[in-house]
Amino acid sequence: MSEREIPKSSPLEDRALKEAARLFGEELLPLLGIKERVKRVAPTEQVYLNPKDFMQDFNYEMMDGSWIHLEFESDSLKAEDLRRFRTYEAMISQHYRVPVTTCVLCSSTVKRLKYQLTEGINVYQVKVIRLKDKDATRIIRRLEKKQKKSRLERVDLLKLLLTPLMGGEMPQEERINRGMLLLRQEREHLSQEEQMQMEAVLYTLALKFLTKADLKKIKEMMNMTVLGEMILQDGIEKGLKKGIKEGIQAGKEQINRLNQRLIDENRLDDLKRAAVDKDFQNQLLIELFPEEL
Repeated sequence: MSEREIPKSSPLEDRALKEAARLFGEELLPLLGIKERVKRVAPTEQVYLNPKDFMQDFNYEMMDGSWIHLEFESDSLKAEDLRRFRTYEAMISQHYRVPVTTCVLCSSTVKRLKYQLTEGINVYQVKVIRLKDKDATRIIRRLEKKQKKSRLERVDLLKLLLTPLMGGEMPQEERINRGMLLLRQEREHLSQEEQMQMEAVLYTLALKFLTKADLKKIKEMMNMTVLGEMILQDGIEKGLKKGIKEGIQAGKEQINRLNQRLIDENRLDDLKRAAVDKDFQNQLLIELFPEEL
C-alpha cells in the first residue's frame, strides 16, 4: 500500500487508527465483514467546487473496483454524522464513478449506535463496528499464549494495536505495557520500520488514554522499544549538537573578553601574537582568567 500523510492536527485516536489502517488494510477489512481484497489505499480528500475540502478518515480501493470508506469515531453516532458520511460517499461516487460502502470503527461506550438515517424516501446506512464489544483482556492473554508457541500473524498484531480502544477489565496502562512487550518479542519477524510504526500507534493511544503518572510507569518499557531507542538516540545527538554549539559560543565569548582585556591594557603585541599562536593564546587565558579554567 502507498504511503499517505496523516495531518498533525488530527486527534490522537484518529492518527493512531489511520496508521493502523494504512499498515493493516488487508487484515482490518475481514474483521469488518468485508470479503473483497484491497487493491490500494485510495485518496481521502475530495474538493468540491474549490471552496470546500471534504476530508475522510481513510479509503480503500478494492479489487472489484468498489471503495470502502472508513470513519473512526470515539463518540456516539448522530444524524449529523450520518449526513456527513453520506456526503462523502456521494462525492467519491460522483468523482470516481465507483460504488462506496462506509464502515465506522467506533470506540464509544454507548451500547446502541445509530447506523441508519431516513430522510424523505431515502434510507442511508453504514456498517458499524463497536470496539467496546471486544474483550482486550482475553485478546492480550490469547496472544501471549500463542506467542510462546509461534510467531504472531498480522491479524494478531492488528488486534493488539486496537486493544486500548476495546472493552475489558484490564487497565489501559497494563494493556499498553503488555502490548509493547508482545511487539518487542516479534522483533525478529518484523522490519525495524514496521516495529517502530506499530509501537508508535500504541504510544499515540497511550498519550490519549494514560495520565502522566501512568506514562511514567511505562517509561522503562518504552525505552526498550525500537521507537524508544530512536527517541533516546535522537535526544543524545541533539544534546551533543547543542553542547558543541554552546561550547563554541562560550569559546568565542571568552576570546572576545581576552582581546578586549589586552586592548584595555595596551598589550597590542600580545594581541597580535595570540591571533596566530593558539598555545600563547591559552597561556594568556590562564594568566588573565584563571577562575574560568
